[in-house]
Amino acid sequence: MALILDPNQAGDPQQAGAAPGDVIKDSDTANFMADVIEASKQTPVIVDFWAPWCEPCKQLGPALEKLVVNAGGLVKLVKINIDENQDLAGQMRIQSIPAVYAFKNGQPVDGFMGAVPESQLRAFIDKLLGEAQSPIDAALDQAQQLAEAGEADQAQALYEQILGQDQDNPKALTGLIRLAISRGDMDRAKFIIEQLSTELKRDTDIAGAISMVELAEQTSDTGDVQSLRDKVSADENDHQARFDLAMALYAHGDNENAVEQLLELIRRNRQWNEEAARIQLLKIFEALGPTDPLTDSARRQLSSILFS
Repeated sequence: MALILDPNQAGDPQQAGAAPGDVIKDSDTANFMADVIEASKQTPVIVDFWAPWCEPCKQLGPALEKLVVNAGGLVKLVKINIDENQDLAGQMRIQSIPAVYAFKNGQPVDGFMGAVPESQLRAFIDKLLGEAQSPIDAALDQAQQLAEAGEADQAQALYEQILGQDQDNPKALTGLIRLAISRGDMDRAKFIIEQLSTELKRDTDIAGAISMVELAEQTSDTGDVQSLRDKVSADENDHQARFDLAMALYAHGDNENAVEQLLELIRRNRQWNEEAARIQLLKIFEALGPTDPLTDSARRQLSSILFS
């Protein structure tokens, strides 16, 4: 997809990093040892077995090439046409294509067959690279640090540069959505989200940002926290008041107490309002992210309640 970052203006971002020109090459049976086995002792090598008549290969190839280029020379891609190298395909026991293998230190270490979504390709390459950081990953870390330091304009500019190199980068898209939310610019956040593909919306980071937008809209007018506390104190089974209190607490940034109120509501009546408390709690988990300590502890408490 071609992402337009602003409804009134298409940016012209600079590239976040350029890979060496030799990271992608065609090879054959005669050069496989040098191009793959020996080369992988210096740099991980991905081998793409393909054929001109293979439609899934035409889908996978460009996505794989893009991600290899974006890795900035930390991984190489070797393409093997099986029609022209049938002996090698037989030796590698290639039964269907596309077939992709990763080599490291002269040995095959991973692989898959068939056209897979770009998110799986990213995970495949990330696993191969280990702790090595590509220029785009380094730029993403820098942008996040700028955002956390309150340098929103600089962070936005860097995220947009990254998207100029990798237009579907989920972390950069998430960064832009979160920056828009922090500025209270829900229209921009929703505008970016509306352009995303279904696959991108399933990405964990982007799904969390989408939940943040939904929660921000739901909590834009939640009422006074203290008056809601008083209502709950007066009647602990006033489930609507407890739910509203949780949302007001979340709106004020008190995530821990917001989560506790929703857990208490589930303890008292998990079916209330078509399980509204559980649904809202899961949305908060998405917004916080799976690595947040509160998400981890609250998930355990929720499981204990639901399966007790």
